[in-house]
Amino acid sequence: MAAILIMEDDSSIHSLLKEALELHGFRTLSAYSGTEGKLLFEQQQVDLVLLDLMLPGMDGEQFLRDIRLRSSIPVIVISAKTDQHSKLELLTNGADDYITKPFDVKELIARIHIQLRHVTYAPVSNRKEMHYKNIRINVDTREVFVNDRPVHLTGREYAILQLFLDHPHKVFSRANIYESVWQEPFGDGDKTINMHISNLRNKINIDDRNYIKTVWGIGFKFE
Repeated sequence: MAAILIMEDDSSIHSLLKEALELHGFRTLSAYSGTEGKLLFEQQQVDLVLLDLMLPGMDGEQFLRDIRLRSSIPVIVISAKTDQHSKLELLTNGADDYITKPFDVKELIARIHIQLRHVTYAPVSNRKEMHYKNIRINVDTREVFVNDRPVHLTGREYAILQLFLDHPHKVFSRANIYESVWQEPFGDGDKTINMHISNLRNKINIDDRNYIKTVWGIGFKFE
C-alpha cells in the first residue's frame, strides 16, 4: 500500500484528498504546514507527495528544493497558479507533475497511479548497480553518482537515465521516451521531453562531457 503525504493547509481540500486517496486504497499522512511535512517526510515512509505551494512555516517551493537535495520521490504540485511560467519553473525545479485548483479527483488519482508506476520502472536486468563510464546508479536506493559525487534527479529524470543506461547507443524518439517513462500515449509531449532532457544533461554532464546526444529529426541517444 503506497503512502502519500498530503501537504495542504486548507482543511476542506485536505479532507477531500484524504477521503479520496483512502477510498482508492492509499495510506495517507497529513501535514498542514511545510515544517510539519518535512518532519513527517524524514520520519515516515513516503512514496509520493501532494504539495500545495502556499503553506505556513515553510512554503511548498522551499520544501521541494529541500527534499530534492536528498530524494527523487515523486512530487505532484497542487496549486491555484495557472500560468505556464509557474508550471514550467516548478517542473524545472523538481516537481514531477502539476495540477491546478479546482481539480478533478479522478484525474488526480490517475496522475498518482502514473507516478507510482513510473517509480517502480526497473531495468530488464536484475543488477543492483548500473555503470556507464563515470556514471553509477544504485538500483535499490535509486541513487545516482557522477564521478562518485551524488546527483539528485527527479523521478522522471531518473527513469529517463535508467532507460538510456539499459540501452546505450540506441536512438530513442521523443515518443519512445514519453511512452516508456510516462506510460501514456505521447500526444503533444515534445516540450515536456525537451525540458526533462535538458535538465538531465545539466545534472550529469560533468567536465564538459555530453552523454545525451541529439539525433536530429529522430530523437536522442546515450553515447
